[in-house]
Amino acid sequence: MADTQQVDDSKGAGKEAAKAERRAARLAKEIGAFAQAHGGAEAQVAYIGHEGTRIVLVGEDGGWGDLVAPTYAIAQSAVEKAGVTVHEEFAGEFAAKVRTGPYEWKRMAGIQIGGPSNG
Repeated sequence: MADTQQVDDSKGAGKEAAKAERRAARLAKEIGAFAQAHGGAEAQVAYIGHEGTRIVLVGEDGGWGDLVAPTYAIAQSAVEKAGVTVHEEFAGEFAAKVRTGPYEWKRMAGIQIGGPSNG
């Protein structure tokens, strides 16, 4: 009969939790910097599949940006640490705050069939 041994995986789990906490703290710092640069910010968190979770940020001045976290839990932790308002959907008044410029319009036009190239 073979001997069996129980493996203590708590050290590995502890390392992973600490790594996730550091990642959330770094993202929160970036969110805070964005908010400071744009007179405040609001966010929406959306799972994008294997790639992770997208945090869309919209500043009070209409500026916007996004970050990608490796997991939904890390993204959620980051926005909580940053203290920004989080919306369930990217719609309504929240979406209406976004201000796009010539760069975005040029990119969107190039995506359409027959539109100018993005080159």
